[in-house]
Amino acid sequence: MASAAAPAAGDARRKTACVTGGSGYIASELIKMLLQNGYAVKTTVRHPEDTEKNAHLKVLQELGPLEVFRADLDEEGSFDDAVAGCDYAFLVAAPVALMPQNPEKEVIEPAVRGTVNVLRSCAKAGTMKRVVLTSSTAAVSSRPLEGDGHVLGEESWSDVDWLRANKIGTWAYPASKVLAEKAANEFAEANGLSVVTLLPVVAVGAAPATELHTSVPEVLSLLSGDDAMVDNLELIEKASGGIPLVHVDDVCRAEIFLAENQASSGRYVCCSLNTTAIELARFLAAKYPQYKIKTDRIGHLPEKPRVRISSGKLADEGFEYRYKNLDEIYDDVVVYGRALGILPY
Repeated sequence: MASAAAPAAGDARRKTACVTGGSGYIASELIKMLLQNGYAVKTTVRHPEDTEKNAHLKVLQELGPLEVFRADLDEEGSFDDAVAGCDYAFLVAAPVALMPQNPEKEVIEPAVRGTVNVLRSCAKAGTMKRVVLTSSTAAVSSRPLEGDGHVLGEESWSDVDWLRANKIGTWAYPASKVLAEKAANEFAEANGLSVVTLLPVVAVGAAPATELHTSVPEVLSLLSGDDAMVDNLELIEKASGGIPLVHVDDVCRAEIFLAENQASSGRYVCCSLNTTAIELARFLAAKYPQYKIKTDRIGHLPEKPRVRISSGKLADEGFEYRYKNLDEIYDDVVVYGRALGILPY
């Protein structure tokens, strides 16, 4: 894909950012926001020839200078061209293997290797002011927690030894997030790179990408009546001790905030509210009565979150969420769900 027009003569040099995984959900919204903020953007996809999956990138090129590069997390050096000359890099791409036969080989090792491969290219570029690694609060909350009333933030790490010993559900995903983050920190320290980590909770809301592997169908499942997705929503609550939500717009604003705020360091949880499936069901039944929500479907679940995810560190540094309650979040998600055909009307 050709890049869009360069800045007009006489303009100050545009800040340039690389966003890995441009065909993905968060990455597509981040690219859009960076372009709207006047950045020149370079993004990577594994299969540039997949015009259907990458159609949104063609549309985004109308917003500003966007170049698309082929790169693969498993190929060392394949990100060199994409990060060359960039001021910032946003590492959003991650290996996706939902039902791996060998979790260590298919999820954990590729996540660590891929993260270090991109960072190696960033170090080689020599122009990088800040790298933002997008992880997940799966790297915070996957640990044995007895009882209720837990509040987890940046100081909490998921327990990789416990995950490997018990192998419950999609255990390799949180393990991979912890190990990739720690590998990133080690590489950054050894090579003089400035790396911070953003740890979003369940991200929802409209984004340019339409081929989704996200939690949007789950958070709409009580409206759509999709039993399999309701089961997934229940699994999220059981795994997390609640349903922590954040709008994808706020995730991307936090990404840019951490890139531009040179005082930021370490890891940052990104969560605007903590709820439960029962609270969601009651809220949605009142707001969208036309969907005939069956609240008894999840009536056995707890009323209140057993675990709350705290985002105090971001707030302390001056970041403000735009989407702070269920009303604001679902107004947007429902429209998006209808557009994608997840909701019938």
